[in-house]
Amino acid sequence: MRKYLILTATTALFALMFTSCDNKNPLLGEWTAEYGLPPFEEIKAEHYEPAVMAAIEEHNREIEAIIADTAAPGFENVIVALDNSGSLFNRVYSVFVNECSINATPEIMEIEARLSPVVTSHFNEISMNADLFAKVKAVYDNRENLGLEPDQMRLLTETYKGYERSGATLPEDAKAELKKINSRISELELLFGQHLIKETADFTLVIDKAEDLAGLGQAQIAMAAARAKDKGMEGFWAFGLDNPSVMPFLQFADNRQLRETMLNAYLNRCNNGNENDNKEIVRELVELRNRKAKIMGYPDYASFVLEDRMAKTPEAVYELLDKVWKPALKAAGKELRDMYPLAKADGISEKDFAASDWRYYFEKAKHDKFNLSEDSLKPYFKFENVREGIFYVADRLYGIKFTKLEGVPVPHPEAEAFKCTEADGTVLGIIYMDMFARPGLKGGGAWCSGYREQYRLDGERILPIVTIVGNFTRGTDGAPALLSPDETETFFHEFGHALQSLLQDVRYQGNAAMVRDFVELPSQIMEHWVFEPEVLKVYARHYQTGEPIPADLVEKLDRSGKYGQGFATVEFLAASLLDMDYHVLKDIPDGFDVNAFEEATLSGRGLMPQIPPRYRSTYFSHVFSGGYTAGYYSYLWAEVLDADAYEAFKETGDIFNQDVAARFRKEILERGGEDDAMTMYVNFRGKEPGIEPLLENRGL
Repeated sequence: MRKYLILTATTALFALMFTSCDNKNPLLGEWTAEYGLPPFEEIKAEHYEPAVMAAIEEHNREIEAIIADTAAPGFENVIVALDNSGSLFNRVYSVFVNECSINATPEIMEIEARLSPVVTSHFNEISMNADLFAKVKAVYDNRENLGLEPDQMRLLTETYKGYERSGATLPEDAKAELKKINSRISELELLFGQHLIKETADFTLVIDKAEDLAGLGQAQIAMAAARAKDKGMEGFWAFGLDNPSVMPFLQFADNRQLRETMLNAYLNRCNNGNENDNKEIVRELVELRNRKAKIMGYPDYASFVLEDRMAKTPEAVYELLDKVWKPALKAAGKELRDMYPLAKADGISEKDFAASDWRYYFEKAKHDKFNLSEDSLKPYFKFENVREGIFYVADRLYGIKFTKLEGVPVPHPEAEAFKCTEADGTVLGIIYMDMFARPGLKGGGAWCSGYREQYRLDGERILPIVTIVGNFTRGTDGAPALLSPDETETFFHEFGHALQSLLQDVRYQGNAAMVRDFVELPSQIMEHWVFEPEVLKVYARHYQTGEPIPADLVEKLDRSGKYGQGFATVEFLAASLLDMDYHVLKDIPDGFDVNAFEEATLSGRGLMPQIPPRYRSTYFSHVFSGGYTAGYYSYLWAEVLDADAYEAFKETGDIFNQDVAARFRKEILERGGEDDAMTMYVNFRGKEPGIEPLLENRGL
């Protein structure tokens, strides 16, 4: 749901302080670049605060006009007017929040800290405005007499439900308490994310002896030398906790003690008792979310959140996670037994085999089993070639083209812009790609976001502006960026999110968002094409010779595809269970110990000590700052869907079957949140999915 607010006296005064510079603020003026792209090159840090405040003021006037309208409340003058309100705010704030995640300078972080409570207040005041809700309720109560079309009824129903779930029906004292809780939650989530960026950037492992680099590839060594040079330590090698640095180190560095140092630093981010420690933030967030759920009439926060998702209940989530847990543990145990002899040859007993040994000996076991190594594959996954492979798959499936745009505004100098068009030349939207790591400035991981949502205004399709962001390994010393298989899969995944946004064709903005445990379907289904031989032969070409990937490597890649899924599934499930266990708590006892809770909740289920959860509590940004609260399971829930959906292609004998692709586009990608998620899936597939394709896909 889109949320709104009314300016308080304080924020109104704050807005007036900046009125004099509004006419010079590029965020507030007309965006004249082609396709209405934001004027990134004109925007400075000092523009954000006044632009956001002015946009809030404009939004307030729109909301006040809806309330003041003396005509009988109807679908157009209340629901559609509400849906169209806040366009300036959405435009300005989308630029700012994206800047916070890709260029988190100290100045930007300070602005973010000041604006966060103002924006939260904005959401609180509007979502709990009694006069506004009265108008929404009047339309909702009369809904059967309005002759609404299905997407209009969906917008009305979801708007009403959104106000209910935001506290609009609560008594005034409960509303006041909820506003305070929401404000504090927003503040804590912001601090959590900022602490993680700082803590990740603050650690550096400096190596001064070449022999300590044994096992690492030349690209990794060159990247470490460049990082050291940037830090004023030329002649040394520096490694950090961002994934392009830490993960290859854990996979390939022969020095066991240094691997342990790196993993311990990675696992203990924001858990070091310093100014960036997140334990108290986690404890308070869990407590506040629990209080919020109780105010809203639910026994725990997970029950409150899941009621509006496909899963509906915590029990349904646990049922899915538990079905996969035992076979995943079994597969991980088999992988561990494959590694024991290799570790024993290095003098490491089964009893002493540690978490910092897993990735290192897994690479060796995989090489022994399949005669396949990551280093033998990476030359065939040049970044630009992978991107062309992604475009190829999109074209084969949906007949769409991507053309690079030159000379247009981009959100960062490293970002590239592409135009997406139908086969007949009709422009569908614009996509930015900003895919390389900037430790200390860019958030970790990979994600898809946007600067403008698709909807229709007076019948005209508003073009979406989408961005995908990654933290891939850069090229060094004149060599191009060569992606690992995991990075390649991530690229396809995030593009799948962008593809849904580009192909979306909804009438109303309020119908655009997919529910959390459905939104990963468009991204995860794209992963199925990554290593298909038919696709590999198109894009996987050696960066020096241009030769396509050899057939024997493709065969090895195919045979090894499910190897390692035990570890990958267990670490994912551990994090998912940790998320759920926090948010099904009915009460949070005094002296709640985050580390002790984490240990108890995972060891009690038989988690191997050699496999930590993918995210420990203090750096679990998906859950404590990223919007996946009681929702990290969504990736697995969506995998049930994507594995079954890909079967629809395979059953025809053609992974690019045009009829299936057209149906998937029409019933899933174009529709956003216009209908119940399972209804849309059944419209595509003809039946509800089963778990069997997921288990087969993961080799479990």
